[in-house]
Amino acid sequence: MIANDLRDRILSGDLAEGETIRQEALAEEYDVSRMPVREALKQLDAEGLVALTNNRGASVTKHSLAEIAEIFDLRILLEVDLFRRAIPTMTSADFAECTDILRRMEASYDANDVGQWGALNHQFHAALYAAAGRNLTNDLLHRVALQSDRYVRMHLSVMEQREPARRDHRELLWLAQAGQIDTACALLAAHIGRTREQLLTLMTARRGAET
Repeated sequence: MIANDLRDRILSGDLAEGETIRQEALAEEYDVSRMPVREALKQLDAEGLVALTNNRGASVTKHSLAEIAEIFDLRILLEVDLFRRAIPTMTSADFAECTDILRRMEASYDANDVGQWGALNHQFHAALYAAAGRNLTNDLLHRVALQSDRYVRMHLSVMEQREPARRDHRELLWLAQAGQIDTACALLAAHIGRTREQLLTLMTARRGAET
């Protein structure tokens, strides 16, 4: 429960990158001893969301701009491969699940619910690739996706033009249904790449302002 709550707070930005995490304060907040807090932080450290050291305590992981770029480069490599393998084996049930998630995601656009939008965005992409049946690749992607999710939510919170993302998601599903593998994979790479470039511009400006 503690790990899940802290993860949500990191992904939502409630705990900002680089912020010190004080175990004593968390133990008091959750009304527990320090041991379960420590175990929760170890779990988040393994996920790459928290930097935990023996001597200096814990802090929310702060990636360099180069590392943020690398996270999205990895997403492109992993997700395009999964999508390419999934499309030929997707069933009507897969398409129905993707359609349902897309419907709920578009409702979250209209409600300006960034947290829900971010979570559904992750679910939609995962549903597109599920038919690939590549468990090891999915495990790798899950870790990478956790790293990218908080930055995606930062991006979503300041996006002025949301229609391109909405259009991309609709078209990705349509192309998969039509069996247009090469076109679908090219669009997916461009979709993630555009987020990458816009996010790097945003983070460069934020880091510059902090400096």
